[in-house]
Amino acid sequence: MSASGGTKAIVAALAANLAIAASKFVAFAFSGSSSMLAEGVHSLADSGNQALLLVGGKKAQREATPQHPFGYGRERYIYAFLVSIVLFSVGGMFALYEGYEKIKHPHEIEHWYWPVGVLAFAIIAEAFSFRTAIKESNELRGTQSWKEFVRRAKAPELPVVLLEDFGALVGLVLALGGVGLALATGDGVWDGIGTLCIGVLLILIALVLAAETKSLLLGEAAGVEEVKKIEAAVVDGDTVTGVIHMRTLHLGPEELLVAAKIAVRHDGTAGEIATAIDAAESRIRTAVPIARVIYLEPDIYNEAEAAKGPDPEATPGGPVPTTGH
Repeated sequence: MSASGGTKAIVAALAANLAIAASKFVAFAFSGSSSMLAEGVHSLADSGNQALLLVGGKKAQREATPQHPFGYGRERYIYAFLVSIVLFSVGGMFALYEGYEKIKHPHEIEHWYWPVGVLAFAIIAEAFSFRTAIKESNELRGTQSWKEFVRRAKAPELPVVLLEDFGALVGLVLALGGVGLALATGDGVWDGIGTLCIGVLLILIALVLAAETKSLLLGEAAGVEEVKKIEAAVVDGDTVTGVIHMRTLHLGPEELLVAAKIAVRHDGTAGEIATAIDAAESRIRTAVPIARVIYLEPDIYNEAEAAKGPDPEATPGGPVPTTGH
């Protein structure tokens, strides 16, 4: 996995979550707090999620094969999608179940100092992990808002770790609030309410992650800035005079497919056009290094045809022609 994949952030989150999960299960064993049990399962699920992201990054590095000529870059999207499913099912649904059971059968929290101490330790550890994820993300985010970064990032690992860590911190605050109110009032129902809130939070985050990774799995085009760079790089002002139409597709976070029909001079020889196409491909790779697979089709520009716009039936995903009755 490349540096932009956020390996450092994943490893930091994995180490933090394993330590936190162990401490939460110890606290649950001594106190009987359902919030602690739910948070322990949450941290354990997060640890598994980070392991999945690392496995996905490793598998994505495999070389292309005849059966998979464009490589395995999308493995990272698949494993990120699996993370959202695990977070939803194991983390969120388990917390909802535990919260319901705690509200239905409340009991007083014993040895209050265990859950409070563990929550304090967990908040510090998660804050460290979250800080690492923010630092790694800022190197790629640029001027984008955090919302835009999560929605537009082509490498799924950093958005996943960011949302997981954010959810973990908020969940810890909710757990601390539930435990605190249960201790203050002597009513264990508050512990169950805190657990329910954690479950709802985890499910919401899982749904956001699922929506974003689904979009990546379906195939996203290059960003607006990258498209502009490619279009500018194609034209040389001599043999290649313009871009008639172009399609881009991310084969993986750091691998882009570019397919374009380009306008060439009508009086150019076959050799001149072939040389111009090779030069255009070189310029594209210089301007956008992740453009690994490039297909350029030369054509003679026709204003009348261009005015008609692109043919939707010739576009993947366009309308299916209907037969007459």
